[in-house]
Amino acid sequence: MMMDKVTLTESLLADLVAFPSISADSNLDLIAYIEDYLSALGARVSVQSDASGTKANLMATLGPEGDGGIVLSGHTDVVPVADQTWQSDPFTLEERDGRLYGRGTCDMKGFIAAAMAMAEDYAALDLRRPVHFAFTYDEEVGCLGGQALVAKMVADGLRPGIAIIGEPTEMRVIEGHKGCRETTTRFRGTGGHGSAPDLGVNAAEYAARFVTRLLDLRDALKTRAPANSRFDPPWSSLSVGRISGGTAHNVIAARADVEWDFRSVAPEDAAFIDREVAAYVNNVLLPSMHAVDPETGIESEVISDVAGLEPMKDSEAVALMQELTGANGADLVAFGTEAGLFQQAGVSAVVCGPGSIREAHKPDEFIGRDQLSACVQMLDGLKSRLV
Repeated sequence: MMMDKVTLTESLLADLVAFPSISADSNLDLIAYIEDYLSALGARVSVQSDASGTKANLMATLGPEGDGGIVLSGHTDVVPVADQTWQSDPFTLEERDGRLYGRGTCDMKGFIAAAMAMAEDYAALDLRRPVHFAFTYDEEVGCLGGQALVAKMVADGLRPGIAIIGEPTEMRVIEGHKGCRETTTRFRGTGGHGSAPDLGVNAAEYAARFVTRLLDLRDALKTRAPANSRFDPPWSSLSVGRISGGTAHNVIAARADVEWDFRSVAPEDAAFIDREVAAYVNNVLLPSMHAVDPETGIESEVISDVAGLEPMKDSEAVALMQELTGANGADLVAFGTEAGLFQQAGVSAVVCGPGSIREAHKPDEFIGRDQLSACVQMLDGLKSRLV
């Protein structure tokens, strides 16, 4: 029976990988596929569209109405494959030496496929506790779908007891991770001919000075690591993801953008970064820009601000996953997930799923068949907690 479920999981994974649900594109076809599958099993399915109508979340429930259910959560979007060299078609599942290759196999369609495969068994049980399937859009670009899904869950009065977020942890039980804030800082300068740089305000150059300050602050964060931090690295981190601006070699750049990422181990570090960045912008960069042209400016937009998952002393979710996986403890990770969103809504949350984060986002992304089997085994054990 277990082998049949693993086989079904692999078949479903092949179907899911075939949907190129890159964050920049629509995931509606994939959501419709999952909706049809779960509806056929008798699940009550709700689809929540985003403002553009091109993305959607799915929340489906098997079992009784009421509080205290268990959420199986995963994101449906994947990162791009552009500028990556793959040995096989990234949107066609291919098996090689016990590994299943394809974009999203470990991050995180493998978990979604396993949850869908086990839904058949859950539907056949006389469930005393509901099981929810929560599949979101745009996790990779700021947990946008997760924020909308949890907000709707709260507004609808749905109060699950546990949320299992199946990010790739090699089936390790993860009780905590850093918070993540993504910011775009935009520089509005004054263009002109490159032969007279003093007559313009070069937005690209001010962006470069801003980035240099960010890197200094990144070093400062290393000195603020809590003495008892279990994170790796133990300090809050900051990185610059993208710099853009300008039009040509000999033109003073009138516009530039810096996209940067901050991951905190403590709220105090977020306050430190906010304070230091504001001081540098307001006391150093802007006065220099305005001395040439008062119409220039710098504006920052927080694209996403997702809470970390705080380790809890008595976590129902962690205790459950330790029982189901046989783990003796729980770990922390540096990467972010949607788990903190559920925790903020009062749901006991844990991260545990098949595959390795080391393979995520890379060319030739894969998940081991043994990992899928371990995930199916864990979800099979969950049945005893639902009846």
